[in-house]
Amino acid sequence: MKTPIRVGIDVGGTFTDAVAIDAASLELIGTAKVLTTHRHPDGVARGIINALKELLENCGRSADDVVFLAHGTTQATNALLEGDVATVGVVGLGRGLDGWRTKAVRHLSRLELAPGKHLPLTYAHAKASAQVPDAVAAVHRAGAEVVVGVEAFSVDDPDGELAVVRAAESQRLPATATHDISKLYGLKKRARTAALNASILPRMLGTAELVRSSIDHAGIHAPLMVMRCDGGVMSLDEMRRRPLLTILSGPAAGAAGALLAERVSEGVFLETGGTSTDISVIRDGRVAVAYAKVGGYATYLKSLDVRTVGVGGGSLVRVSGGRVTDVGPRSAHIAGLDYGCFADPDLLRGGRLETARPMEGDPADYAVVVTDRGRFAITVTCAANALGVVPRGDYAHAEPTAARLVIEPLAARLGCSVDDAARQILDRATGRVREVVDEMVKDYRLDRESIELVGGGGGAATVTLHLGSTMGLPARIAAHSSVISPIGVALALVRDTVERVIPAPTQQDILSVRAEAERAVLAQGASPATVEVEVSIDPQRNVVAAVATGATDMHTRAPADATDDAAVEAAARSMHVDAAVVQRAATTPQFRVYTAVRARGGLVGRVTRPRHPVRVVDADGVVRVGAPDAHVRATTVGEARAGLAKVLEEFTSYGDSGARAPAIHLLVGARVVNLAGMTHPDQVLALADTELSGRADEEDVVLVVEERS
Repeated sequence: MKTPIRVGIDVGGTFTDAVAIDAASLELIGTAKVLTTHRHPDGVARGIINALKELLENCGRSADDVVFLAHGTTQATNALLEGDVATVGVVGLGRGLDGWRTKAVRHLSRLELAPGKHLPLTYAHAKASAQVPDAVAAVHRAGAEVVVGVEAFSVDDPDGELAVVRAAESQRLPATATHDISKLYGLKKRARTAALNASILPRMLGTAELVRSSIDHAGIHAPLMVMRCDGGVMSLDEMRRRPLLTILSGPAAGAAGALLAERVSEGVFLETGGTSTDISVIRDGRVAVAYAKVGGYATYLKSLDVRTVGVGGGSLVRVSGGRVTDVGPRSAHIAGLDYGCFADPDLLRGGRLETARPMEGDPADYAVVVTDRGRFAITVTCAANALGVVPRGDYAHAEPTAARLVIEPLAARLGCSVDDAARQILDRATGRVREVVDEMVKDYRLDRESIELVGGGGGAATVTLHLGSTMGLPARIAAHSSVISPIGVALALVRDTVERVIPAPTQQDILSVRAEAERAVLAQGASPATVEVEVSIDPQRNVVAAVATGATDMHTRAPADATDDAAVEAAARSMHVDAAVVQRAATTPQFRVYTAVRARGGLVGRVTRPRHPVRVVDADGVVRVGAPDAHVRATTVGEARAGLAKVLEEFTSYGDSGARAPAIHLLVGARVVNLAGMTHPDQVLALADTELSGRADEEDVVLVVEERS
């Protein structure tokens, strides 16, 4: 009997990639690649259907086998980057000072989306609800294709903004409201986020309807999900409401693939294409997210924190004064040149080095190899293959003969060997990437002893492996790296985030926000048994945030049941200690918890207390939690609350700002519950009670406790 499949589709600028994942084993069983159909009457929706059809044919499956279908798209990102958006009609509300503050929103028309292209915006004001229909009609006459309701304190009282939405819909205009996009205070930022969301709403609604109708016509009854910019997926209905959540979903899909397929716990993910490398962080088994900026302005959009460097597998080498001065930002594709390493070696013999301008206005220092049979690019991929860095069978692999031939003229100019010239290219290319990696490691306080570099994308092997060797960090290429993004889409969980401004939140406030996030993913099709919610509190901003995730079906991969030796080896590698000194601290049916003893600054004894790093390893042999110095307490559900209370009493610190609870991870069942976002003991106990309720008293529970300074 054929097992069900999960399908992920990633719509890129040139190609649309699709993958089929076995829903039981989570193994890749088929792929498809078609051209992205930007110019088709149905837009990118036609490419999605073409990819789906080819995928099912390639793996011998039918529409009935599909239990999960999701797609990611660059459509929203490209629309904003190119300034190709709808005219937004902003209807502001309020009298007096509040009205004056709202009227300042009209300056959003200054927001530059692309060089010379600003957010097209028209504004009308309504002092009272009775004036709302006339204000909506006014922005419509001025060319508005979509309407946004804006009021100063709509997060507390949304009636005015809701009146704008109703009036717009009565005039057959799509509409949104700032309180529906974010519940955080900060009128300008909330209005900016809502206006950007509205600007892409008409286009995304049209695409959503075409995709949905095509999927229905294909006979697929699985829920259609869309990739979010924070590494999860959302329902089509949610995308219709908040299409802005799809921007930057391309890099998010790749990071989700690294997280879910490669099971990375702590590391840096580098997705390398032909022109650039997107760099993101995975910390404590989660992708790092931050508020996104659009046009240089902050928004309330939580997205993957991705930083892009203009170095990719196709980046061209720049030369001046007998040395390699830079790599990129221009690529072979932009210059209209073939990669020398993929050419027939006979075409490269006797080549001479010249410099050229890839495009008008560029510096004339880009290296090109010229022969009687053509012009060829010296790229990062050429250098990596010349040194034998790219593994055979990799997407970027080329025979070293051609790679070395195309670098020979450069080596002659530099007065060095081919190996030295190739190494100069890779050092220059990865040096720029390293600067950003170092910055992100510092920003997220990653433990350098635990992190690894994971490469994805077609050019992964050209950057990640050499970077790892120069940084002294473990580095590897993700399996099926060239399709890591659609794999991430296929494996992604339903996700939603709820944020509320609540000064001095009570236990009930916290549980209410948690419940709201849980309801949000359940409404989008998540199975109740799979839902997990992580809650955190930012005491400086008075923000309570809850992130809920869940799967749409119960088809999950059976654990590999790693041996004790394999689990110990995984923990030892992560802690950078010999396996012989690793000690098991606790065990549950799903997890093994290990610790060791490490000196602080090389001293152990009276002067300083040694560290006790802790690693939680799951049944697959993957490290799920890494703590540089922690305490482990084994208990049961029935005794967990008393155990927590004792731990909180022992390790809570006190200072001028009051009590500060330790950072605690709760291992219960197959879940790793992160309670580190709670800073007050009562909050920790309230959330723990929620996670433990309904479980048998004798069930094993483990507490991993980190003291806060």
